Parts: sequence; structure tokens; C-alpha cells
Amino acid sequence: MSQDFTIQRLGYQGDGIAEGPFGPVFVPFSLPGETVSGDLDGDRMIGAKVLAPSKDRVKAPCPHFKSCGGCALQHAADEFLAEWKTDIVKTALAAHGVLAEFRLIATSPPAARRRATLTGRRTKKGALVGFHMRGSDTIFAIPSCTLLHPKILAGMPAFEELTKLGATRKGEISLAVTVSESGLDIDVRDAKPADGPLLATLAQLCGQFDLARLSWNGEVVAGLKPCVQKFGPISVVPPPGAFLQATMEGQTALISAVTEAVGPSKKIADLFAGCGTFALPLAQKAEVAAYESDPASMKALDAAWRVAKGLKTVTTHTRDLYRRPLLLDELQKLDAVVIDPPRAGAKAQCQVLATSPVKRVAFVSCNPVTFARDALILIEGGYSLHWVQVVDQFRWSPHVELVAFFSR
Repeated sequence: MSQDFTIQRLGYQGDGIAEGPFGPVFVPFSLPGETVSGDLDGDRMIGAKVLAPSKDRVKAPCPHFKSCGGCALQHAADEFLAEWKTDIVKTALAAHGVLAEFRLIATSPPAARRRATLTGRRTKKGALVGFHMRGSDTIFAIPSCTLLHPKILAGMPAFEELTKLGATRKGEISLAVTVSESGLDIDVRDAKPADGPLLATLAQLCGQFDLARLSWNGEVVAGLKPCVQKFGPISVVPPPGAFLQATMEGQTALISAVTEAVGPSKKIADLFAGCGTFALPLAQKAEVAAYESDPASMKALDAAWRVAKGLKTVTTHTRDLYRRPLLLDELQKLDAVVIDPPRAGAKAQCQVLATSPVKRVAFVSCNPVTFARDALILIEGGYSLHWVQVVDQFRWSPHVELVAFFSR
């Protein structure tokens, strides 16, 4: 039986939340203040109809929005989303009694996502490539996606041919696609093993579609051009599948905030450094020690530093910072630390950092909850939190990133 509810707030996953008779009711594609009607399936409303829309509701710009699983919040106005994402971070900090100055959010524009993981499956007539439909194993094609970079959309014919070669009717392949300065960099996983004839066909396909690099089940099978990425003015060739900020605009905002946070520091450690997103731009003015658990990323960072001109010394250290965080004696001579951990945060490292004499900390986070926990550790250790810069490079999603500046 259909029931009516009023949406009270948005949850962290972007669903509207109403108070039901037995607890919260989650309503996709709804906004606070709206009256909705629909059938309940457990704690979720199915096929909700909006009876009284919010003033913040807008027409979704993408025709695929409600079917494709790529976006969750295209029905909300940009101003609403900016405030909501900022409030997510404020609320996480407030739960630990922490207040901070918040700067204006930096939001990436549409059609800016330069990396995405697509799914491919063979069909009777060829191949289907796209995103999984919301809450489903069905793949939905996205020819008019308003989120992805145009160069990724232009590569769909190549992705379909790769799917025909690598997928089966019963199984799926994943295609991690990245836009590089020299073309598309594609990392195909869960595909058929590449024997001699298939390798020859894949190499021919790379030439046909002018792909920069193709990796197949973890092995590079064709590298026609260096897959160059720019971190500030420095060129880097990351290994296949390496982490990269989702948009160039988002990366620029993060680098700018980190650079401001470290200030005039002359000796910096970059923890969870990846391929050098922060380490290499910072090396224009400071000596940097970069730490990262992935050897291939460290190799790419070191290679980029060796050919770049005008940089100060950058040393690379392959190290699992969860098992072996930097110790107090290693932090003693540093002026600043940049820390950009995965979603789990960096509790153990922050506990050591809180006892150190390091003057400045630039904290980059993709998880407000673990960031707030780690921020409290630093504050209790004597640091002051000066400002937080929220960065939204996953437009129309619940995902939030930030940079925070701490000093003592």
C-alpha cells in the first residue's frame, strides 16, 4: 500500500530520509522538505512520487540519470549540493566538538571526469559498455553522459571492440579508462587470457583507435605513446591503473590548497604520495620525501623528478604507512607534512604526528568521518585547525574531498 512521508534530510549516500513508523525510511531522488508517496520495501521506498517538490529540485541535465548508476544527485540544484557537501564535513567535525573556518567549495564542472571504470559485456549483436544500472547487474549504455570527459565518450567504439575480444556472454570485463595528454590509457581486467593471436589483434586495435596505452589483466600489451599526466607543471607517466585525481580542476584546487598550507616550509614529507600529485609541485620550492606503498608509483614519481628541471631534491620511499607509520625521530627535522590517506584515514600516523615538532600539516581526505577522528587527534596533540577547503570533483555524487590546514 502506498504511503506518504516528508523528507527530513539527506543521508551520506544521497538518499532522502523520512521518519517512518518503525525507523528511518530511505527515498532515492528526493530532497529535504518534499512530500513523497510510494510503496515500502523494508526501509526503502520504491517508485517514489514527489507530491510537493522542494525549491531546490531541478531538472536533471542527463537523460540517463534515473537509470544509470553513475550519478545520485542530478535532481538537486548546484547551490544546494554545495551547501550540503560542506555541511557533511562540518557535521563530522562537530561530532568531535571541532569547529573550523570553511572556505567556499571548489566544484568541478560537468564533462570533466577524466577517469572512470566502465563495465563491458558481449551481446548477440556485439557488445554493451557503460555503468551498472542503479541497484542492478544490468549494464546501461551512456552515449550522452554529462559527467565524463568528451574524450572518454569518443572512445566508446574502442571499448566495445575490446569487450568483443575480451568478454564472454556470461561474464563482464572492467575497463578503467583515463584521459592522458597523449590519448586514452585503458586498463582492462577480468578479460580472457591474451595468447599470441589476441595480442596481435589488440596491438592492431590500439593503432586503429589511436590509444596511448592498453593493459590487459595487469600486463601492458601495447604502449604506443607515453601516458603523460601533469601535476602542476611537471610531467609524470603513471603506471597502469594508478590513482589519479578524478578531474584536472579538482586536482588543481587540491594542489593549490596544499601548497598554501605548507607555506614557506623547506623540508616536507608527503605521506601516501601516489605518483607525486603533491610531492612534485611542492619540490619547486622545498625538499620532499615521498612515501607510498606501491613500488610502481614510486618508480614513476622518481623518474618524473629526474627529468624535470628546477626541482629540489625528492626522495622516494616504498613503505606501508599503515604497518610502519613515520616515527618521531623521522619527523624531527621536517617543517611540514602532507598526508593524503585512503578512506580509512591515518589514525596511527596522526598519533605519532601529534607528538612531533612538525609545524604545519596539510591534511587531504576523501572521508569526512575518518578525517574528523584524525583531526581531533592532532588538535589534542597541540595543533590548531585553521581552515577547511571542501573540493567536489565527483559532481552529482555524495562523495566529498577536502584539504585542511593545521599548525602548531
